[in-house]
Amino acid sequence: MISAAVKKDGKFQNPVPTPVGGLSMIFKLLPLYLTNKEERVPPHPPGPFRTDPRAYATQSKSGLRVTWFGHSSSLLEIDGVRLLIDPVWDKRAAPTHWAGPKRFFEPTLPLEDLPAIDAVLVSHDHYDHLGKATVQRLAKLETLAEAWWVTSLGVGRILERFGVAAERIVELDWTQSTVLGRGVCTITSLPARHFSGRSLFNRFETLWASFVIKSRDHSVYYGADSGWWQGFSEIGSAYGPFDLTMLEIGAFHQMWKNIHLGPDGAAQAFAALGGPARAGLLMPIHWGLFDLALHAWRQPIERLVEIAGEQGWQLFVPEPGLPTEVLAQRSEWWRIQR
Repeated sequence: MISAAVKKDGKFQNPVPTPVGGLSMIFKLLPLYLTNKEERVPPHPPGPFRTDPRAYATQSKSGLRVTWFGHSSSLLEIDGVRLLIDPVWDKRAAPTHWAGPKRFFEPTLPLEDLPAIDAVLVSHDHYDHLGKATVQRLAKLETLAEAWWVTSLGVGRILERFGVAAERIVELDWTQSTVLGRGVCTITSLPARHFSGRSLFNRFETLWASFVIKSRDHSVYYGADSGWWQGFSEIGSAYGPFDLTMLEIGAFHQMWKNIHLGPDGAAQAFAALGGPARAGLLMPIHWGLFDLALHAWRQPIERLVEIAGEQGWQLFVPEPGLPTEVLAQRSEWWRIQR
């Protein structure tokens, strides 16, 4: 099941057959949106959250530290290597500045205050994972002058268009790897069940992926965006064990369960990856920053907490913007009104 990506008629294929809704889905969704009464956006902006850049002057005590900036954007520090993952500082996860899903809270750290970055990891080309304005600014920063941009097949052209130097871009097919930090860290691209495209008319032209990030002492699985598929078991067996497993829980709905896990799907995937014994701590991502579905904004994390309690799992849920050692902890920031 885990193999290089297949292209058919110019379009990348999912690892298993996966129907993805088109224009017809809009007509099915419109009545649901018009009648929906869930609190999809916080009534008051959460936070404020702030990242103290002085924290990065000190290395992680455990060798594994994460700063979660909301949704899927994180700074992963793994045995001295710094990876900026799916950075989106844009005001909206959309092709325009004036319409589309708007951030629930402001960025916790100016891009200019980021520490020196070894690599930027971009899983796929969707707006909530690849922000044009963010990339344009990052490409000009001195702290990223020596950074590699690691991404999926075809996404490099978009990064180049946004100002990233072509010689700093590494595109990976599924099962391919690249080595960073003089051999300290290896990033391996693996299949995910999702799709790509920055419009309805260029879907599947670039690749999407999940990733294993492995250093001398630690291993992380970044699931990016994916629906449930049986390959999670094989990934866990072939590439685990992991210290941290980052899986999406938000922006889900029954109509697109094939391409997004949701909290129940994330729990199923975590179990298939090996559960706490082999998948380590479960970190929920892809939630808490943008309104991308019909559910209440707190619903994904509340449901995952419920499942974790039933299963006896410990979660890693850091406060947005706080550099946090990877240990079992849950800030419950979403319940706190400041």
